This record gives sequence, C-alpha cells and structure tokens, in this order.
Amino acid sequence: MLNIKICGITNPEDALAAVDCGANAIGFVFQSKSPRAVTPDKAKDIVSQIPPFIITVGVFVDEDKKEIERIAGHVGLNVIQLHGSEPPEACQLCRKVIKAIRVKDLTDLELLKKYKVSAFLLDTYSPHTIGGTGQIFNWDIAVEAKKFGKIILAGGLNPDNVERAIKWVHPYGIDVATGVEGSKKGNKDHRKLKLFIERARKASLTAVI
Repeated sequence: MLNIKICGITNPEDALAAVDCGANAIGFVFQSKSPRAVTPDKAKDIVSQIPPFIITVGVFVDEDKKEIERIAGHVGLNVIQLHGSEPPEACQLCRKVIKAIRVKDLTDLELLKKYKVSAFLLDTYSPHTIGGTGQIFNWDIAVEAKKFGKIILAGGLNPDNVERAIKWVHPYGIDVATGVEGSKKGNKDHRKLKLFIERARKASLTAVI
C-alpha cells in the first residue's frame, strides 16, 4: 500500500482533514525559519486530537540529538525526519529515522550509501530554501534511488502531477506540503488535499509494479 504523508501541519483542522481523506502520516516542522513551523506544545495539542494508527513525523534540520529526543518524547512522535546536512551518526536515534536528500543530479545518490535509516525522502534541491520549494526534480533519479532503500517521493507534488509521479516511480511513499496549501503558507486547502489523496490512491491501485 502506498504511504501518504501530509507535511507542514500547523493546526488540528488540517490534521483531521488529512486523516479523514486517507493520509497515513502527518508531519510537523520544527524549524523556526519555516512558514510551516510549529512549537512542540502546538504539535502535542494536534497529536492529542488525531485518531490512533496515524503516524506522526517530526521534521528537524541540523538539530541537536538530545533536543530531538526531548521534543519527540514531549509531542509523541513516531518517526524522525532529518532534513539538513546531518551525518550518518546523527541518524542513530531512539525512533525510526527518515533521511531527506535534496536532489540535483544522480551524483547525490552516493550519499544514500552512507546512511542506515528506515527510508529516504527525496526532495528538490534549492540554494535558497531547505524544503517546500514546490518544484519537482528528475524522477528517473528517484527510480534509481530505490536500489538503496525505501523511497518517499517529495518535491513539487500536487493534485495535477501526483498520479504521473506514482506511476513513474512506484515509491514506498509520497510527501506533500506546498502542493495542497491554500493562499496562506502553512494552511491546507481541504479541496486540494482530498483531490491529492484520491488521485494518489487511484494511481497506486492501477500502477503496474
């Protein structure tokens, strides 16, 4: 089954809408410079309102390991996503770890050989921002990356391209933030959210592995 993560959740209404539409996981950004950032207390409040069996993911950028563990315990996170330039040893945490790799070209896949993590998230490289670019990258690179482990496809996904992306890459999971937002960064457009997940599920059922 395709795993769908809705990231950059900032309020309970968006979290519950994502779950109601069929998302497997919701993500919280703990990076003060992001327009989608939340405090640990806010994330904890949102987590308390979602139903069981939904995976909660905390996104961190070059954060101290002890601080990651503290926030994860406080909020009740299931999975840690490291989205910075963390070395392999920084991925040894008490929870499952997703390591994000920002992709420019095939040479970036050399990094994947160095990490022992539960999955890799492939995002679009930008010199100006860590994530949330709204831009796609060459999906052939994502296909090649599957040799190194489970791949979560991110970077510029939206309701208009998600079916094509899934049929092209056949990823373990997909991740979206910007592509289902409304006019205000950090707030989800529930119509886009529903359409994105419906199309993703449809594509995952009809894709030929």
